[in-house]
Amino acid sequence: MTKLLVSEANPNGYTTEKVLGLIRADIIARMQKHAGDPRKEARQVLDNNIRILQLLGEAIVLAEANTRTLTGEG
Repeated sequence: MTKLLVSEANPNGYTTEKVLGLIRADIIARMQKHAGDPRKEARQVLDNNIRILQLLGEAIVLAEANTRTLTGEG
């Protein structure tokens, strides 16, 4: 069964939106570390990470909707 996400077998696990939020925070922290790097490769990585952050934001919204649905709040 799941090792990270909350489930019947893992009631103390994380919600999907919590895991995605933690990943998003890690990416933001890493981006700040490399924000001043003038290399072309670094700019490409930052651009890619910006897109990943956008997608994570969309995924978090969907995961929150799932949680609301499953808990009867939505």
